[in-house]
Amino acid sequence: MKKIISIFSYLLLGSVLSTAYALDIYVSPNGADTNKGTADKPLATFAAAQQKARKYTGKESVTIYFADGVYYLPETIVFTPKDSGTEKQPIRYCAQNEGKAVLSGGMALDLKWKPYQNGIYQAKTPKGIVIDQVFVDGQNQRMARYPNYDASKKTDAYQGYAADAFSKERAAGWKNPKGGYIHAMHSKRWGGYHYIITGKNAGGEVTYEGGWQNNRQLGMHKEYRMVENIFEELDAPGEWFHNQETQTLYYKPEASTNLETAKIEVVRLKQLIDFKGTIKQPVKHITLQGFVVKHAARTFMETKEPMVRSDWTIFRGGAFMLSGTEEIQILDCEFDQVGGNAIFVNMYNRNTLIKGNHIHHTGASGVCFVGDPNALRDPLFEYGEKNEVSKIDKTPGPKTENYPALGVVEDCLIHNIGTVERQPAGVQIEMAMEITVRDCSIYDCARSGINIGDGAFGGHLIERCDVFNTVLETHDHGSFNSWGRDRYWRLKGFDINEYPELPFADAMKTTIIRNSRWRCDHGWDIDLDDGSTNYDIYNNLMLSGGLKLREGYRRRAWNNITVNNTFHPHVWYENSQDEVFSNIFMFKYQGVKVPTAQNPGKLVDKNLIFNSELTQIFGWDEHSIVADPQFIDPKNGDFRVKEGSPALSIGFKNFPMDQFGVKKASLKAIAKTPVIPALGVSEELKKKGKTKKRSNNSTWLGASISGLSGMEFSAYGVSKEDGGIALKEVPKDSQAAKAGLLEGDLILTVNGEKVVNDKKFLKLLKSINDSSVILKIVREQQEMEIKVSL
Repeated sequence: MKKIISIFSYLLLGSVLSTAYALDIYVSPNGADTNKGTADKPLATFAAAQQKARKYTGKESVTIYFADGVYYLPETIVFTPKDSGTEKQPIRYCAQNEGKAVLSGGMALDLKWKPYQNGIYQAKTPKGIVIDQVFVDGQNQRMARYPNYDASKKTDAYQGYAADAFSKERAAGWKNPKGGYIHAMHSKRWGGYHYIITGKNAGGEVTYEGGWQNNRQLGMHKEYRMVENIFEELDAPGEWFHNQETQTLYYKPEASTNLETAKIEVVRLKQLIDFKGTIKQPVKHITLQGFVVKHAARTFMETKEPMVRSDWTIFRGGAFMLSGTEEIQILDCEFDQVGGNAIFVNMYNRNTLIKGNHIHHTGASGVCFVGDPNALRDPLFEYGEKNEVSKIDKTPGPKTENYPALGVVEDCLIHNIGTVERQPAGVQIEMAMEITVRDCSIYDCARSGINIGDGAFGGHLIERCDVFNTVLETHDHGSFNSWGRDRYWRLKGFDINEYPELPFADAMKTTIIRNSRWRCDHGWDIDLDDGSTNYDIYNNLMLSGGLKLREGYRRRAWNNITVNNTFHPHVWYENSQDEVFSNIFMFKYQGVKVPTAQNPGKLVDKNLIFNSELTQIFGWDEHSIVADPQFIDPKNGDFRVKEGSPALSIGFKNFPMDQFGVKKASLKAIAKTPVIPALGVSEELKKKGKTKKRSNNSTWLGASISGLSGMEFSAYGVSKEDGGIALKEVPKDSQAAKAGLLEGDLILTVNGEKVVNDKKFLKLLKSINDSSVILKIVREQQEMEIKVSL
């Protein structure tokens, strides 16, 4: 009996030991793939370690340790369901020392340099290689370009632009520009376009193709343009050009660069890591930790796929690509100067954790969560497209599970986003559900810090983030920006009283923005644009651009502080269920195209207005107050209010001012924080505040007209450069109405001549002798022409 018990105990113990056993595999640049992968006999490559680990997946926990050094990947590492771990036996690939093991999608070149001319050196490169990026001692250099790069011009387009960037006169000095690139801002500065030069025609004009990177096709800006990869423009230190036909690299080094000892690396791969699973067979329970990720190719010419009625197109890919995964973790990695997106969470993914990472100087976005448009019901893609209420599927929620959900971006430092593309985000969320962005510092972005591209499917949480220095080169956007161009938006035949639940068919779960700090000096701090629906916004400190709510339903904003700015209601719907209360604003609300009658279904009240006046013409601010909120220490960023502050009487409650941004010690030590503005009213708002009421509108053809100023241009989808005359009121029996004009139209030109204010408009009309004029107008952000009889 004792012997039987002894054997049973031994078998039981063996079973426990087998379950608990963890296998360690070691990799080193000095190892060999013929080795066993032990600490003293390490493997040499990631691929060999992956193959060895695959033998044990689902049986044992496996940890693959990478020694310090650079691991040049000859091809993308692909994880399939065969590589999956389990909850009890996870698979972990990690650097032995955080930040010391480098995964590279490039290769090192051993070059023999010799002088060329004008400080330029040349060297032969290996046959067959195509070079898109050159790194010298770890720093990405610039393709030969015009105009030259100027780092001091941080908010200038491309840090240097010229209207004649690819003019016939400029191109006359180029022998063969084929393979060069044109980069140009969108005409409204809503991002940018990119083109590849195909050559010159018989007339000497540059020929090119591209421009698909923006989903609102309105052409390139007339001035904000730049060209690169043109040999004749190689004239500044740090520039290079590769002649692929002769396999010659030309480079003009900085004075401090020693080409004899400099490490030269070039890029080969677009993606370094690619998780390839499916909904039925996902890749599971794999962790990547502690790596430096470098040398991923630029993908701007492949940014083609339109998002649902978004301003974006996108390239589905990144240095790390995740498709069809569950429980994947990317921890404590640094993504250093990758050419496209850093991390792309694509289609079906669940419980992705992205934590403790440093993502910087990316060509496109930092982290993207993007689902499948086929998971949506009746999706539209072009901005101007519309559905009909009688024809759409009104079923709430997604059709399939092919979208990211329950993903987390936590304690990450993300900055210098969009070094190549101009429509990126630090974190991009599109066609996804319940994504959390927490304790992140995000700054120095060409466009938004955090963007939610639609209402599908909501439930996101953004908290304790520090987002600033955004919209640096673009226009009409925010540090946080969202759209809600969902099924209900501009739907033909839609009546909220008949279909009260339809706005929530896509935005089915409430998105929360709380306890965060925002600063945008070239737009809004928090910008809920075009139909954004079902948001709770509270305990936010906004340092510059204020709060904007445009269109949409059920937005609740309370207990927020806007410094030197205010609340911007743009193009509000009746019965929107919006509530704005118990906030501290510093100026009279800046409404544009807000209904002038009593606003049913809205609450704007119990706010404190500092240094200005109440807005009571819509039945608002019945219980709001004008008072000094008595901040504790505004000079040092502490905007809590003192005991006894009048803000407390309207329901305001203090919230922490020392919890914004990254918490990880190594990241917090290097993270920037926003400049705290001097307390006072911005110059633009001061100017507006001198006159309590706008001067009486002018009248034309029985319609009330007015020029625009400040942020009003955004409500019409134009820029200050466009100008325009707004039709504020168009009575049904007026001549303007009979001519086909509508309330809310914006007149841009008369017979092709731009108009910037109502006085110039009326003066111009008087000078016209014809019986009719051609007006270019903007209606629902679409340009059109209309003939009007005088």
